[in-house]
Amino acid sequence: MEQMEVEKEAAQDSKNSIQTQLEESLKSMGTLEDGQLVDGSVIQVTSDSVFLDIGYKSEARLPVTEFADDLPKVGDVITVVLLKKNGRNGPEVSKSKADAKQMWKDVRKAFDEKQPVSGTISKVVKGGYEVNLGGDIHAFLPISQADSQKVEKPESIVGTKSLFYVERLYSDNKANVVVNRRKYLEEQIDKNREKFFETVKIGDSVKGTVKSFTSFGAFIDLGGFDGLLHINDMSWGHVTRPKDFVKKGQEIELKVIRLEPEEKRINLSLKHFSEDPWVHFEEKYHVNDTVKGKVTKLTDFGAFIELEEGIEGLAHVSEFSWTKKINKPSDMVKVGDELECMILGYDIQAGRVSLGLKQVTENPWDTIAEKYPVGTKLDGKVVKLTNVGAFVSIEDGIDGFLHVDDLSWTKKVKHPGSELAVDQEVKVVVLENDPENHRIRVGLKQLQDNPWEQFASEYSTGSTLEGEITSITDFGLFVKAPCGIEGLVNKSNLSDDREVPFEEAVKKYNVGDKINVYVVDINVEKEKAAFSVREYKKKQQRDEISRYMSSSSDDDDGAFTLGDFMKTKNNE
Repeated sequence: MEQMEVEKEAAQDSKNSIQTQLEESLKSMGTLEDGQLVDGSVIQVTSDSVFLDIGYKSEARLPVTEFADDLPKVGDVITVVLLKKNGRNGPEVSKSKADAKQMWKDVRKAFDEKQPVSGTISKVVKGGYEVNLGGDIHAFLPISQADSQKVEKPESIVGTKSLFYVERLYSDNKANVVVNRRKYLEEQIDKNREKFFETVKIGDSVKGTVKSFTSFGAFIDLGGFDGLLHINDMSWGHVTRPKDFVKKGQEIELKVIRLEPEEKRINLSLKHFSEDPWVHFEEKYHVNDTVKGKVTKLTDFGAFIELEEGIEGLAHVSEFSWTKKINKPSDMVKVGDELECMILGYDIQAGRVSLGLKQVTENPWDTIAEKYPVGTKLDGKVVKLTNVGAFVSIEDGIDGFLHVDDLSWTKKVKHPGSELAVDQEVKVVVLENDPENHRIRVGLKQLQDNPWEQFASEYSTGSTLEGEITSITDFGLFVKAPCGIEGLVNKSNLSDDREVPFEEAVKKYNVGDKINVYVVDINVEKEKAAFSVREYKKKQQRDEISRYMSSSSDDDDGAFTLGDFMKTKNNE
């Protein structure tokens, strides 16, 4: 009896349970509406479909293509849109439309609250890019807002996942969205830079990536913001091209040597990982040491020579040669040449070394006086003409100066070009040797006897001679005398009648005329002679008086007087 009661109650409970489930199912089916967002539990996953229990009389099916990433697992809850409650094959649902609805809510919220949203730059379009924000929402990203720096190659950032600020949102129902990536990146850069200045100290080592080059160094990306690796901080030695020390895109470790937060300036160094070579300079180098070096740079004033990495000196162009005048350093050396030089001086504080090239060779001027004493006759070649003389090559790098006054004893040479030509072979004699000032004076006329000395020995002051007029000037006549010398008859010495002006007196003379003159003065050293026509006539008169006086004394014991002579001359 009791057993029957128990079975009767169990049957009743089972009937009640089935009825309850049926009522709940009917109730659920009654509340589902097309277009509604519903949560479904994954009950099965196949190769092409995902089946969901959405609380309806039959399960819903989703194609696996709606899952861009990993497929869900049994038991996962997925939000979908109920497209059609009673479809041909059961409820029709869409995950992508549910994602889109949710995404629009997120985009709207991000726009209102000025928060970034995640997206992927999918392709290049006119004026910028298309950005996939998910849920079939595509935004426009202007190229000017695509990066924190100018985008040189638009395709280079396609596929980039990033956060974006929603700049404009035209409609909640259409994917008409404009986003800004640059603003987000600049905010992150500012945060990273502030953190850098707060945590990093001078002397710290940091890592960065070589971003770009300039003529004065390279910019290093330290995490969206730049530090400068100056060309002078790449090596203790000479650096000509930054690209010889670092490569674009290379990740390197550097020392921080300067921080200026207000100017947002960061200076970095590669060379500070090693010791400054100038610290030990005086242990290795001394003045007058002969050292070897490599030419690293040429300038108008000299050559820079590297003795070792970080130690570079300057050989001034004046220290290139003992004998040659070097106009351009490139005439003697070129970049890359290895040569010997001498340390002339240094300044450790300034990091300077003065070098000489000529000092490692013998100075020919030290023995020039012994090699070419005064009076030495030698053959040379004219290498240069000037207004006052010519330079004659004596040996390689040694030129003697031939002054225009030393070309001829008798000819007045106004310009050496009238007597000499460049490359002309000449024989000269050494007149003066000055090794201290690197000068040698030579002469051409000194190879012959001095006609002035001969003339002075034959014609003393007071003597007379016959010459030829070579030129007529405003100040007198030039007369060519014996021995080839030329003297001047000053205009005051032309006429014996002082009342006759020079302009009148000179009219009766012509170039080429023979003329008798009186020797007024001879200066052998200055090679000058002064003649006089007036004094010549006076001397004639004196000589004639003497002859008359001498002859009359023989006739009548001196009865003939000077007055008689003058009367006789007047009668003539």
